[in-house]
Amino acid sequence: MKAERNIIKMDEYGRIHFPSTTSNDIWMCTNELIELFGITYPTLRANIKAIYKSGILDECEVQRCINLSNGISIEVYALPMIVALSVRLNTLGSYKVREYIIEKLTTNSRNHILFLNVRRHECMNENKSGHN
Repeated sequence: MKAERNIIKMDEYGRIHFPSTTSNDIWMCTNELIELFGITYPTLRANIKAIYKSGILDECEVQRCINLSNGISIEVYALPMIVALSVRLNTLGSYKVREYIIEKLTTNSRNHILFLNVRRHECMNENKSGHN
């Protein structure tokens, strides 16, 4: 994984800034997540462990270790973990991330609704008129 990453930021006015990139390119380290969500390290670790323990996300899919140019390595987390944390936490940052995601999902100009069967990991597309 490259050392340059795209991260989600909240400015001093509470506006969320998502990078203009694909979701596969958004990876954030613990310090960035702590700053975004306004939480402490123990709170972050406890919530990450709870997400893994519940089976919602698989650690090998959403967590990586990257080496920085100065020889230090850091753990980074992918967008699905950031979204899961935003749902679990009750802070201004998590609220703003949820609000941004919901706005993007509901203002999508496409006329399709995506149904996901989470038990079987199957995906079905159906347009709003009910025709396939």
